[in-house]
Amino acid sequence: MKKFSGILLCTDLDGTLLTEDKSISKQNIEAIEYFKSRGGLFSFITGRMPCFVADICTTVTPNCPFGCINGGGIYDYQKREYIWSVTLPDCVLELVECAYKNFPQTGIQINTLDNIYSSNDNDAMERFRKRTNLKKNPCHYNNIQQPIAKVLFCDENEENINRLIHLLSSHPLAESFGFIRSEKTLYEILPKGISKGTALLKLAEHLGVDMNKTVAVGDYDNDVEMLLAAKVGVAVANASPAAKQAADFVTVSNREHAIAAVIDAIDKGSLLAHAQSL
Repeated sequence: MKKFSGILLCTDLDGTLLTEDKSISKQNIEAIEYFKSRGGLFSFITGRMPCFVADICTTVTPNCPFGCINGGGIYDYQKREYIWSVTLPDCVLELVECAYKNFPQTGIQINTLDNIYSSNDNDAMERFRKRTNLKKNPCHYNNIQQPIAKVLFCDENEENINRLIHLLSSHPLAESFGFIRSEKTLYEILPKGISKGTALLKLAEHLGVDMNKTVAVGDYDNDVEMLLAAKVGVAVANASPAAKQAADFVTVSNREHAIAAVIDAIDKGSLLAHAQSL
């Protein structure tokens, strides 16, 4: 048996594995290859869609499926297919319409399992697309034919986001959905009960991995459930207060090769020392 056999390491992408310029450091790449070569299972759980992580998969090549859509899907990149996924009920469009009528200046992006649509554009959404290498694909939310996986609102005015959160959380249909702040400028509607923690549990079950041998690394509020679900949750130094509070440990920042630091701690036995099965 190899040194890291049976250990599943899942990382968030933006703000964790990726630096601000969306690159992955040489130190992180080498550490991930070392981890995989000795039997470790490396993956990530992201808010992104599978079609927009091809460059990342080419660079670090996860050796098992990964979580996407902030926990709404598990995707096998080798087979180019979903292993598991969930979508929103059609009544989500009532919340979208409510948001649009009250905040017409806020950007709206609709994600299906395979496509992303720009339903209401603004400067913040344009900058978000540029930052994440997304193409503009205009389509009104009422004209989208595929089941919706998540809805993303984008506004650089924090007060607008806070007011939108209050509006949607008090909507009569709010209890039928999940909501998450994925960045300061982003707020999302997800299927009820879905989070990155859900994806970690589903992935571990699919792989037959003992949850006592799971490590998760993240930086923001949408990573909290993943950090709590893993045996060991690690927040990067640049993480939000909520992510740090949920984590068992805080490591270096995403600028300082955080994933390499986590793998080094696993290698030395310090990170998973309290897991009885190791």
